[in-house]
Amino acid sequence: MHAFLLDLKYGWRILAKNPGFAAVAILTLGLGIGANTAIFTVVNGVLLRPLPFANPSLLVLVLEHNANFPSLVSTSYENYKDWRDQSRSFESMQASCVAI
Repeated sequence: MHAFLLDLKYGWRILAKNPGFAAVAILTLGLGIGANTAIFTVVNGVLLRPLPFANPSLLVLVLEHNANFPSLVSTSYENYKDWRDQSRSFESMQASCVAI
């Protein structure tokens, strides 16, 4: 423990002699820790935690093919209501709004 305190005092003296280096070092550590925390939070929420559904393997994404657009697009709310009311294949349907 004594050697650690001596190393800590030595490090403090060196940083006090070079305030520019100390500021850059502290800023770099702060940015690194902040970025690491943000990335881990996203990875934890998206990849590591299970989905909050009883059977996530049964989830289905339903999209609509429109002749005006070459790729699949999301549907209008009116189409969603029709699908929900007339569906016999799904236990339930939910809509989600995603901003692109």
